[in-house]
Amino acid sequence: MATESTGWQEVAKAKLNSINHSIPEDWRVESLPSREQQRNVTGDFIRQYLTTEEVEITETTATAIIKKTSAGEWTAEAVARAFCHRASLAHQLTNCLHETFFDAAVENAKTLDEYYVTNKKPIGPLHGLPISLKDQFHVKGVETSMGYVGWIRTFEGKTGTGKEKVFESELVKELRDMGAILYCKTSVPHTLMSGETANNIIGYTSNPQNRNLSSGGSSGGEGALIGLRGSPVGFGTDIGGSIRIPAAFNGLMANSMDGQNSVLSVVGPLADSVNTLQLVVKCLLSREPWLHDPQVHEIPWRDDKAVISKDDPLSFAVLRHDGSATPHPPVQRAISTVVEALEKRGHKVIEWHPPDHARGVNIVLKAWTYDNGADIRSAFALSGEPMIPQIVGAFPGDKPPEDATYIAANNVAQREYQKEYMEYWNSTAELTGTGRPVDVVIAPVAPFSAARPERYSYYGYSAIVNLLDYTACTLPVTTADKNIDVVVDAASFKPVSELDRKIAEDYDAEIYDGSHVSVQLIGRRLQEEKVLAVTEYVAGVLKG
Repeated sequence: MATESTGWQEVAKAKLNSINHSIPEDWRVESLPSREQQRNVTGDFIRQYLTTEEVEITETTATAIIKKTSAGEWTAEAVARAFCHRASLAHQLTNCLHETFFDAAVENAKTLDEYYVTNKKPIGPLHGLPISLKDQFHVKGVETSMGYVGWIRTFEGKTGTGKEKVFESELVKELRDMGAILYCKTSVPHTLMSGETANNIIGYTSNPQNRNLSSGGSSGGEGALIGLRGSPVGFGTDIGGSIRIPAAFNGLMANSMDGQNSVLSVVGPLADSVNTLQLVVKCLLSREPWLHDPQVHEIPWRDDKAVISKDDPLSFAVLRHDGSATPHPPVQRAISTVVEALEKRGHKVIEWHPPDHARGVNIVLKAWTYDNGADIRSAFALSGEPMIPQIVGAFPGDKPPEDATYIAANNVAQREYQKEYMEYWNSTAELTGTGRPVDVVIAPVAPFSAARPERYSYYGYSAIVNLLDYTACTLPVTTADKNIDVVVDAASFKPVSELDRKIAEDYDAEIYDGSHVSVQLIGRRLQEEKVLAVTEYVAGVLKG
């Protein structure tokens, strides 16, 4: 926290130095290439700094890691050290970490190994599995800055609370009790209200597949870290796409779980497979989290909802354009690729023409800014630091907080919109041929495969899911190809708005070349099991 004698720049620099110096010297890379020299730092590039054993461990799926640690084939300590090393490399390449607690992780792993030797069984269902956390969750002994300079050495900006480095989030407690190894917290944009991850402490978190682009936000550190296999699975939060966006930008799968009463932030996992998402969600639900979190529905994992029957064909809908932002060529191709693959398998895919998304997005934007930025400005005032450019436009600070009448009216508008959307979805039973409404909607996560720095200008494709309180999962489809994803006839393009024009002009096939391209599969409320099962099925269809 900045004081009269210490400016925010000094506090931020000291924090950055502490993060970088927490990386063991043996794991520091002396000469790192610029993004011009090395655009893609995944795969063979990062492997060159690891041992053969470390590569094997860190490129093993979460479910397979647990099988090995639970059978005594791998020690939890060896697994922890391997992921700590790879996470250190990931940070040096992309600026993806806010906190490291590697020593504590290794000690925790040793305790797990001792338990296994003594009891001949794992301590829990996540025995020896490293899990990373977005720097929004509290971990004992570790700071939570959430990207704010003014939160450094405080508890959420307050001092003398008795909670500093003592309080632990409920999710963290549950993960520990199940045998998970916690070892790092990942970068976020201050305020958490950006599809790019940047702050005045660590700078900009880049996309490891294409460092010209963003890793997404606000769980962007998670996206970059898992994209580089510096973590097998991590947890983020999502209020308008903050889990799905970084998952999509980094070629990952992520489940944005519903259950909120209004447009609130929800927790969800990011990983490289549906199996991993199912694993951690099932494990958490087995702990009956509704007994400790009033926002969680009392619904255990339902195996019968997670089965795709060969005798009961699925029906899909596709949203190609939401009426506000035209997807870039790579995203259009990804959508078409999924549709064509499903149609070849005999599934019917109808066009999705729901209630006006612009109206829904406007309701979301109002909900995000009820206080017109008063809360975040108070956080910035703690240190005097400026907002990053990505945030400035959303919270100009020239309006007072909205009153109760305004908020109540927006809540009514939200309920009416949800009802209208629900009835539209129900009406598709007449078109699917299955006798049921559409099972899942295929849609972009964003109009671009990943955002260029300071150019994330439209959140409608992701935020509409939060407004509706629906379930969604990202699905990696392909990578951008400058030779295929070209603008055929720019002169004939007719933008629907100035924003649409700017988004289209931001596309550069050369810059985007090689970036991950994903879509999202959207299901109805409280359909996590079904959406994950369908996502796994569609992923299999794409593989052939």
